[in-house]
Amino acid sequence: MNLIKALYLLLLIVIVGGCSPSPSDTVERIPFVEQLIGQMTIEEKVGQTAQITLDVITKGDDPYSSYEPLQMDNERIEDAVANYHVGAVLNTANNRARDIHTWHQVVSSIQNVATENTRLKIPVLYGIDAIHGGTYTAEATMFPQQIAQAATWNRDLVYQAAKVTAAETRASNIPWNFSPVLDLGGDARWPRIWETFGEDPYLISEMGVQMIKGYQGKQLSSATSVAACVKHFIGYSTLASSGKDRTPSEISDISLREYHLPAFQKAVEVGAASVMINSGLVNGVSVHGSHNLITGLLKKELGFNGLVVTDWADVENLHNRDKVASSHKEAIKLAFNAGIDMSMIPYNYVQYCDLLVELVNEKEISMERLNDAVRRILNLKYKLGLFDTPVVKPNPDIFSKTHNKIAYTAASEAITLLKNKSELLPLSKSKRILVAGPNANSMRTVNGGWSYSWQGEKAEEYAMEYNTILEAIENKFGKTNVVHVPGVEYNMHGRTYMDEHKVDFNAAVKAAKNVDVIILCLGENSYTEKPGDLNDLTISENQEKLALELANTGKPIVLVLNAGRPRIISGFADNMTAIIQTYLCGNHTGDALADILSGDVNPSGKLPYTYPMFNNSLGTYYHKHSEESKTPEGMYNYEGGFYQQFKFGHGLSYTSFSYTNLQVSQNELNNNTELSISVDVKNTGERAGKEVVMLYSADLYASLAPDVKRLRRFNKILLNPGETKTVTFSITANDLSFINALGQRVTEPGDFELTVANLSKTITLIK
Repeated sequence: MNLIKALYLLLLIVIVGGCSPSPSDTVERIPFVEQLIGQMTIEEKVGQTAQITLDVITKGDDPYSSYEPLQMDNERIEDAVANYHVGAVLNTANNRARDIHTWHQVVSSIQNVATENTRLKIPVLYGIDAIHGGTYTAEATMFPQQIAQAATWNRDLVYQAAKVTAAETRASNIPWNFSPVLDLGGDARWPRIWETFGEDPYLISEMGVQMIKGYQGKQLSSATSVAACVKHFIGYSTLASSGKDRTPSEISDISLREYHLPAFQKAVEVGAASVMINSGLVNGVSVHGSHNLITGLLKKELGFNGLVVTDWADVENLHNRDKVASSHKEAIKLAFNAGIDMSMIPYNYVQYCDLLVELVNEKEISMERLNDAVRRILNLKYKLGLFDTPVVKPNPDIFSKTHNKIAYTAASEAITLLKNKSELLPLSKSKRILVAGPNANSMRTVNGGWSYSWQGEKAEEYAMEYNTILEAIENKFGKTNVVHVPGVEYNMHGRTYMDEHKVDFNAAVKAAKNVDVIILCLGENSYTEKPGDLNDLTISENQEKLALELANTGKPIVLVLNAGRPRIISGFADNMTAIIQTYLCGNHTGDALADILSGDVNPSGKLPYTYPMFNNSLGTYYHKHSEESKTPEGMYNYEGGFYQQFKFGHGLSYTSFSYTNLQVSQNELNNNTELSISVDVKNTGERAGKEVVMLYSADLYASLAPDVKRLRRFNKILLNPGETKTVTFSITANDLSFINALGQRVTEPGDFELTVANLSKTITLIK
């Protein structure tokens, strides 16, 4: 009998010991926070999980808009923060940037109620989308958007831009930034591709790490640090059919783990403070209601111990839009039990708080789950130093020429020269120039969305001190040498961002007769999210016709593409002498472009995505071998395969580089060794230039069809004319791993080809 009891006890120990810990068990226990939680009522705890938009607590006729000039409403603040214990606020009012003094007034009004008129004096957490600089701070430095920062392939520039953004945002009394976007930017149709770091998981991971480090600094409580919020976990950007925003994704577990997960995993490893959840559906499951993805994958498997927040109104969307919850109460229960810690209401905080209190009292949501959510929220407030310093004094001196210099440098390194036939560029400063196209004279188009307002339409109002492309070209080449005839213009007050008017091809053609070269600025107006949805990725019919009409003049044309995604240009690309992609490089786009056109700056940007040639030829560089463009011979010849206008990583320079002497430290690699790869890179031209050295690997044979190749390392270097540098990379067997058919990450023995530029070496991975 004693033996049976002993065996039973041993079995119980094994079973209990083998259970994975609850996510709440691994969250840091801060004594100050634990003491607070012990004193809180259910209502106070519930309120901490609610986040409302600023318009709700300002003076106005309804909760959706505010009076101008902006006025805080103390009664509304009192109701939300004191009566309902709301723990967080986000956004701006009336979709408009505010100066630093107004932000001080706004946040002070909220924190005064939170820290003086509440029992436990818990400060409010304020968050905002400062995604390429302080989006809603009028004086802020606007950096290139993420896709352009990725095009720099310069980790340090991404870090510096994030560091400046953090300092300027925190000076605005906003300590929480809903950035970076770590979604996979692999679908050119998606209207948010410009918010990503491009299509490659490794490039996204590397740039994401730098942005998080720049935001968060060494200590979150620093006056120059903000809490990062990586988004949107997970699978948001893979759009099954339409390519339109927030349409359902169909993603295999293999693809989700191979391509989408690595950047988020790296973000967790470097200590990202918070994560925002994907608004959409993955394989028919609303991610905001997915216990498997939020608690199972993010909190348990990745070990994320920070704050998980919803996107805008997405708990309500479980009922209103996705129809997976029969009531708002059921939606709250589903999301909260899935692992959501804080909900962007953003308006109906009374309903949310009342229903969540009911669910806790009815034991539909456990006290352990509620405490876990509150602990994560209060931990972040504590680490940000909000309990000691809920408000900082406004410091207008934080905005400096030094910050703008970093933004200019990022723009100049992002802009990518895609074509330069007959070495048309750089241009002599004595050239007579026609500047045409709808993107030539607009600060809105060079900044894109999330610039002073959600859709970026207010950039013209706030960024007038900076130069448009036209103004920068006039400054560089002289006004007497420059003629401006748009040919096509955007209707800034039209129904959609795509509306065009004042179409006059003949005027542009006539003006071209008296110039030496045409700079044709085409692309897109500003947009983001659903308003940026497209039915056709081809550039607009008016813009294509303008390009062809100008090409018929016989004058050389520099096509400047100012767009957030690669619009199809195959109908006229061959007619362009040179092509430059500026992406959305912010307020310094014009000056950086003019310096490149004149040769004062040597372009060094490289594409962070594959530029498609046709609407039905979309894909990433790491496609499968079966997608290659290899038309079979014989009677069944057909058009198919992987057609690209420009390859991932493509970008020209005004100088030339040669690669020689590719070496590996050994020909065989095992799980316990590190492989060193070196290559000599020489500047063989007559100008100093920056070159991005990229290392790719190709698994020659595997149990799962391998990708054609994968980026494993990169480094950007500066070389003077005639100078040679040796670039060295190190990889391990894990860098050559992949997700197999069972959803497991494995490294299989076999041969791998390592490639740098036009050089390659084959190595063997042994057991």
